[in-house]
Parts: sequence; structure tokens; C-alpha cells
Amino acid sequence: MESGGGGGTGGVGVGAAAAAHYNPRTVEEVFRDFKGRRAALIKALTTDVEDFYQQCDPEKENLCLYGFPSEQWEVNLPAEEVPPELPEPALGINFARDGMQDKDWLSLVAVHSDAWLIAVAFYFGSRFGFDRADRKRLFNMINELPTIFEIVSGTAKKQSKEKSSVSNHSGNKSKSNSKVQRALEAPKYPKATPTKEEDEVVDEEDEDEHGETLCGACGENYASDEFWICCDICEKWFHGKCVKITPARAEHIKQYKCPSCSNKRARP
Repeated sequence: MESGGGGGTGGVGVGAAAAAHYNPRTVEEVFRDFKGRRAALIKALTTDVEDFYQQCDPEKENLCLYGFPSEQWEVNLPAEEVPPELPEPALGINFARDGMQDKDWLSLVAVHSDAWLIAVAFYFGSRFGFDRADRKRLFNMINELPTIFEIVSGTAKKQSKEKSSVSNHSGNKSKSNSKVQRALEAPKYPKATPTKEEDEVVDEEDEDEHGETLCGACGENYASDEFWICCDICEKWFHGKCVKITPARAEHIKQYKCPSCSNKRARP
């Protein structure tokens, strides 16, 4: 049996035994528990990856990767009691170590670790009687954080960089351009469900910005379910389909010029 890096301790089923004495009962406590376990697992799969790799020996029995609220991790055998005190992590992660590319193996462990974290958090929520509002609040808090998979695969860093680029471009524009940013982000970066208050604020902004706005190309009204882009020169709004601009293409445009403004600039 292996004692984990990052300050883990040895012993069979330590993960469940330690959890038996730690039962968070509020949304905030469960979220702190989640963040501690998450930090531990991220450490195992990134900064401590060499130690983690060595401990996942395929010659050993079925091993699991545990993360603790103290931000320590451990590779160990599963709990002996049935059913266990807490949901158990994916079993046998060590068997796939030498049968896959290292990056793919770490990504696979990361995905299972994400699933385990959610299972533990909602186990506490169910055990201590969280109602619908508490469960929703807990999920929204969790959903604001990148997943372990996104961090291990580098997706989180790429998304953060792209969001920052879009935000910097629109920062010195009028309020209307913030709508372009939201339109660009929505298809690729789903966010946590907004609260009722936040939803009302967004609705009011949409009504203020586009209540009487017509497409500069087709003359039709703005529709919330359609991609919509604003010309940085004349500040007219257009349906993306009318000016042949997709959300993906818009992400790479530093300054959008509608067809009319582009033609004016091209004339001597």
C-alpha cells in the first residue's frame, strides 16, 4: 500500500476513515470541503505528478486517488466497509497507467476525479437535507471553478486567455459592445445559472439595448436567440447571418466593420 504525496498518510481506506470524523453541514462548509479536495487532486495531477505516477504501479492491486479537505492527496486501496462512509473514487486507476499516453491517462483520472468531487459534495448535501435552493447554490459555486480536467488538459488556461482577449477588446467600447462579448461567450463557455436578480438585470439591459433595434442589413428586429454583432465604425447592429459573421469568426476580429463601412474605407 502506498502513502500519498502532498502529505498523505498510509493505511487501507484512510480516505473514508478520515471523512467519518468530518461532516460539513452547510453549503459554505461543503464548498470549502470541495475546494480542499479539489486542490489536493490538482496537486497530484500537476505539481506532484511524478510522485503520483510512481505510486500508481500497475503491479499493485486496485488503487484509488483520494483528495482530502486539508489539500493532501493519497493513492490507496478502497475502503473495506460496504457501503463506504463516502462515495469512493474511481477504482483501478493504476491499471491503465502503462496502456495509455501519459497525457491521456492523467486526463482520464482527472475526469473521474471531477465526478468523485461532485459525488462527495452532493452526498453531504443529501445527507444533511439541502433543499432545492441550497443544492442549486452549491452547484453554482462549484461550477464557477474550472474542472480538474480543464486544468490538467490546459483547457482552462486557454479559455481564460480567450475570455481576457474578448474582454480587453470590448472594454473601451460602449455598453452595447458588452452584448457582443456575451454573445461570443455563450456558445463556448456555458456559465452557472444566474440568480433571479441577475436574470432580471440582464433582461433589462437587453431591453434597453435592443428593444427598438433593427438589423442594419435586413431591417428585422433583434432576437435574443440569434447571434448579433455591432459595427465599431457606425455602431449599427447586424444579424450575424446577414453579414456572414459567425460567433467563432467574431472572436478573432479586433475591430468589426460592416460591409457599408468597409466599402467607404476602400474608396480613394
